Amino acid sequence: MPGRYRVNILEKVINVKKTTLKRAAALGLTALMAGSALAGCGGNNSSSSTDSKAASNTESKAADGAKGSVYWLNFKPEIDETLQTLAKKYKEDKGVEVKVVTAASGTYSTTLTAEMDKSNPPTLFVIGNQQGVKDWGDFALDLKDTAIAKELNTEAYNLTDANGKLVSIGYCYECYGIIVNPTLVEKAGHKMDEIKNFAGLKTVVEDIHKRAGELGFDAFSSSDMDDSSSWRFTGHLANLEYFYEEKAAGKTWTECPATITGEYLPNYKNLYDLMINNSLAAPTDLSAGGHNAEEEFKTGKAAFFVNGSWEYAAVSETVPNAVMIPYYCGVEGEEKAGLNCGTENCWAVNANVSKEDQQATIDFMVWLVTDPEASKTMVEQLGIMPYKNAAESTNGFLKNAAAYDADGCYVMDWATNYQPNVDEYRKDLVSALNAYNADQSDANWEGVKTAFVDGWAKQYKAIAE
Repeated sequence: MPGRYRVNILEKVINVKKTTLKRAAALGLTALMAGSALAGCGGNNSSSSTDSKAASNTESKAADGAKGSVYWLNFKPEIDETLQTLAKKYKEDKGVEVKVVTAASGTYSTTLTAEMDKSNPPTLFVIGNQQGVKDWGDFALDLKDTAIAKELNTEAYNLTDANGKLVSIGYCYECYGIIVNPTLVEKAGHKMDEIKNFAGLKTVVEDIHKRAGELGFDAFSSSDMDDSSSWRFTGHLANLEYFYEEKAAGKTWTECPATITGEYLPNYKNLYDLMINNSLAAPTDLSAGGHNAEEEFKTGKAAFFVNGSWEYAAVSETVPNAVMIPYYCGVEGEEKAGLNCGTENCWAVNANVSKEDQQATIDFMVWLVTDPEASKTMVEQLGIMPYKNAAESTNGFLKNAAAYDADGCYVMDWATNYQPNVDEYRKDLVSALNAYNADQSDANWEGVKTAFVDGWAKQYKAIAE
């Protein structure tokens, strides 16, 4: 499940990265690498220093009569074969060398550290979150007004630094929300148009659950709290609370806040209660797990299923008209809510390579998102690319996300990715939710609030020490 272990992994790899760079400096590497080490550890390399390094590289390339080339350090192992094929085709069509190196799963940051220390570092790499911006932003070219930035159809997945520099841009994104079987909704005598906010969702869901015996199906699939399922509620569903805190404050988080208020926990409770009390599985049976929510939805036993765009291929086999709707939870104005959309897949161009390599890299990026065949190949692998001339996605849930966006609905960004000390935080939340599932008392809900809000401050303190 996307983002589940991100915070813990980042905390570990950042320490590895800093140690690696300090060792490099201690071994007496060149002034260029010492400067890079300072930048990677959060130092303040000046833009003139970066420009002079790029200019020096450019002069060297020009003197040799060489033209630019591309080196992409790829973040997604599952698309390596596709990228190798595209790199070969680009070389054949354009005469430009493209090297793709794919980091093993879970090793991207340490691989990037090692590759950036080499004489021929990646020209194209990934900076996927604000911690990455802090750690690697000084290595990134400002993409503002570049040809690739002009191809974007949204800025929702761009990452900027504190000075407004466009550090990296999303090249694909995912979404999550509530997956619905419209056929079952209509079979129950309702229409999808009724579901535009929490009140509408509640009416439809409770009616289906009340008549489940008559209809032959229930409202929600199971909401198990075992490790294979709990992330949907302690991670994804929790995002609605964090997102609306952000929205109320008028700004998107750029780093993990030390505390949260829990102001929108009543809205989380609205939707959570609706799910567990109008489901195939009784709330008291959720702690042990053992249910298969995906299978329940695919086989027509449930009309609603909480999950993400990565489920489209599986569920569309048997529910080809499945759609995804937002987390309606009773927040004012939620009729204009969109889906929870986000990505860790954001391109950055190396500011410290020659201008020829920078230009060759940007040209290659533009080709990937504009060439009909290349972009089609990318979209088939990635689901959707936020570029106006890219091939259309075949993923129905991502099409839903794009439709909400086109209709002027707000995107619910992945604020849940900032959960501090994520495994411990979610473990405590699971425990509290299990107590509440067993006995839905006010006292047990107070336990959920404590795990949600006080637990955040506790785990933030734990990783800060």
